[in-house]
Amino acid sequence: MNYLELADRLIGRGRRMGANETEVYIQHSRSLSVRVRNGDIETIQESDAGGVGFRVLVDGAMGFSHCNDFSDRSLSETLERAIAFARLTTPDKYNVFTDDMPHQEVAGLYDPEIAAVPMEKKIDMALEVEAHAMKDERITHSSGASFGERESEIIVANSNGMLKTWRSSACSVGVGVVAEKDSQRHTGWESSARRFFSDLESLETIGASAAKKAYEMLDPIMVKTQRAAVIFDPAVARSLIGGIIAAINGERVLQGASFLQDRMDEQFASGLLTLTDDGLREKGLGSKPFDGEGVPVQRRTLIEEGVLRAFIYNTYAAQRAGVESTGNASRAGFTSLPSIGTHNITLQPGRDSVQDILGNTKRGLLLKGVTGYGINPVNGNYSGGANGFWIEDGEVVHPVQGLTIAGSAATILPNIDMMADDIDLNLTLAAPTFRVREMQIGGA
Repeated sequence: MNYLELADRLIGRGRRMGANETEVYIQHSRSLSVRVRNGDIETIQESDAGGVGFRVLVDGAMGFSHCNDFSDRSLSETLERAIAFARLTTPDKYNVFTDDMPHQEVAGLYDPEIAAVPMEKKIDMALEVEAHAMKDERITHSSGASFGERESEIIVANSNGMLKTWRSSACSVGVGVVAEKDSQRHTGWESSARRFFSDLESLETIGASAAKKAYEMLDPIMVKTQRAAVIFDPAVARSLIGGIIAAINGERVLQGASFLQDRMDEQFASGLLTLTDDGLREKGLGSKPFDGEGVPVQRRTLIEEGVLRAFIYNTYAAQRAGVESTGNASRAGFTSLPSIGTHNITLQPGRDSVQDILGNTKRGLLLKGVTGYGINPVNGNYSGGANGFWIEDGEVVHPVQGLTIAGSAATILPNIDMMADDIDLNLTLAAPTFRVREMQIGGA
């Protein structure tokens, strides 16, 4: 099926059926999931799915409807429902569809090799990564291993002359295991996800990492409640960075529900903190040429050396704020309306090594796992459960579990005093190891 031609026809059909403006969002995807456990194949699932989402404007009021049936009758009925819904809703002057704007193509978003790899090889990869993870005698159980892949084609068209498409692929392999000692049990999980099949990490590396994450937390020792340094491993950076991203969401800012709403161009964090959102990164898992409304994406600096430089918007929030969309309209698929989201977030690395940070920490926590919400984007408060490793005189001395850490954005972010150079740019939120000089740590 030629989805571009279909989208163009549906725009005209919307006009004839009574919509002043019509937007068509078509998604077609193929996915595969292979799951194994204890050397046996548990499931193999493959699906081919897609659908159409319609947004229409009738006298300034918006209606939305979607279907997963591409028959002519179903498409007409779905479009008719969207128009009927619009006639029931309240007009809003901020309801607009974006103009057609040229976008930049992004390299490395689609790999035809993924689909060409034989099924037997994909099954063998899941079995092999599990076998590597089970090699260590401290590992007693497998939680399962998997191989997954996905290909998608997206088309966005509207009455303003927009007709755009892009295609993407991704694949992943991962494994989870359990380490036991006496009555102790601890799990470890590791995975690798890439746009291109040939870029996946080695199965041995993935398996060994999962095993280490499980057994290295055995025999934890509780520490007393105190104030000490906290070193954030890249895997837990989201507990801090995620709250910042939520706080610069333009919709939240407009609602007055952001601790950063009045801080534009002000220093609110350490000068070591520079945060970018890059939707154009080659092979980036969050990269795309345009967002969920067809607005070109870009590379933007959100925070520059601790100074807030930008909020992020989709078209509706930008209209309300009196600014241009930043290309951050996010859609979960054809069944969803545009929200606001990021692409590839990067916390810029520093000059220190991880060993430099550890060696310069007299007493503190190397944070490896967190529970809870992290930074609250409304008030900036931070609290959560914590586990990791305790540091004394620059050395890791033992694992710790069952701790809590707490503070606020106003006390945590300005006190980031060391930033490492270890960063994995293959992640959609990539951050190096960094240290907060002091936080409240709750223990025994």
